[in-house]
Amino acid sequence: MGKQWISILAAALLMATPVLAHDKAKKGEKPHNAAEVQKDILDHRAMADAHLAAAKCLEGGKGEKECHAQLAKDCKGLGIGTLCGMKHKH
Repeated sequence: MGKQWISILAAALLMATPVLAHDKAKKGEKPHNAAEVQKDILDHRAMADAHLAAAKCLEGGKGEKECHAQLAKDCKGLGIGTLCGMKHKH
């Protein structure tokens, strides 16, 4: 149950990011319009879903290589790097 709560918390934090980032736009940077904000929201939700699927994959006993390969597919074009911004430390 503990791992599930961590995943839910991580997803909630990812979903809150556009609101926080929008309030602290860089100096000279134009704030996002409504359509751009909606795209950011959809992208964050997609990233959260991809990470949740990866967590469930690992919890299901599948190997890290297999789960991260699917994460890379799910995150393609969404985030930074192949794992949607997640640092892989080993």
